[in-house]
Amino acid sequence: MSEPILFLLILFIIGFIAKNQSLMIAVAVLLIIKMIGLEEKWLPTVHEKGIHWGVTVITIAVLAPIATGEIGFRQLIASLQSFSAWIALLSGIFVALVAKGGVTLLSTDPHMTAALVFGTIIAVSLFHGVAVGPLIGAGIAYMVMKMVEYF
Repeated sequence: MSEPILFLLILFIIGFIAKNQSLMIAVAVLLIIKMIGLEEKWLPTVHEKGIHWGVTVITIAVLAPIATGEIGFRQLIASLQSFSAWIALLSGIFVALVAKGGVTLLSTDPHMTAALVFGTIIAVSLFHGVAVGPLIGAGIAYMVMKMVEYF
């Protein structure tokens, strides 16, 4: 058995034990791609564009209440009258800027991906986190590295 298959099977078992459906589905999709022999064709594309696809899917999910009419201009204006909404607005801006640094780090230092992915796997499987960790984690790492360089 090849190392990648063994590693993926271990991750699947971790996902099963932790009852993390997202991790199990992700691993199953990758295993299927490998088993049907399309890894050379599909995996480079998934690796290269997968984060952007994921961000797009998350953005669609976040914007869905606007499309359904559940959130409109009235709700937006009403929400901005609360202190909590302003914190959420500023947090959204901050996280988007941090994630931008993460994209930069992952493209310039790809060896960081292994540590970030491992951290995300730990958080998803053991602490029921959400697998946006590599991008945000890379952004935080990029920000800290830049601060260390500055000082």
